[in-house]
Amino acid sequence: MHTFVLAGGCFWCLDAVYRTLRGVQDVVSGYTGGETVNPDYDSVCSGRTGHAEAVAVTFDSDVIPDEVILDVFFSLHDPRQLNRQGADVGTQYRSAMFYTDDAQQAIFEAARDRASEYWDGGLVTTLEPLGDWYRAESYHQDFFAKNPGQGYCMAVALPKVNKIRKSFAEYVLAS
Repeated sequence: MHTFVLAGGCFWCLDAVYRTLRGVQDVVSGYTGGETVNPDYDSVCSGRTGHAEAVAVTFDSDVIPDEVILDVFFSLHDPRQLNRQGADVGTQYRSAMFYTDDAQQAIFEAARDRASEYWDGGLVTTLEPLGDWYRAESYHQDFFAKNPGQGYCMAVALPKVNKIRKSFAEYVLAS
């Protein structure tokens, strides 16, 4: 099993998308990359903690390759937007990949290089060492499935889920 910690806007979208893929064993929404110890959602949303909303995606690379997990990441958000995704603005919504060791950093660099070609350059995605990881509050875990009719889920998360289902159909779980 491998675990990648990725930030690309609101963690609800990342969580929703990765839960649809074969080989993904777990997705945990949380906070990392900041200075505040034991942050909560309100403090992270204030933009004063330095943390990003992120997901820890644990997957079986024999079922879904590392490259696919990372290509999905770069397909479901716009990595050219600095400290924002759409209407979500602030450093907590930055595009970032948090690596655990040199090997993972190299995998992330290669994925960012592939994405740069796809997006025609201009990526602002950072590669940062994974520091302390804080699990988000329980109501953020699997938010999309628990709140399918919620406005943000309908307007923002659902189109991303549908895009990935179409673009990466061979890796999508059967309905």
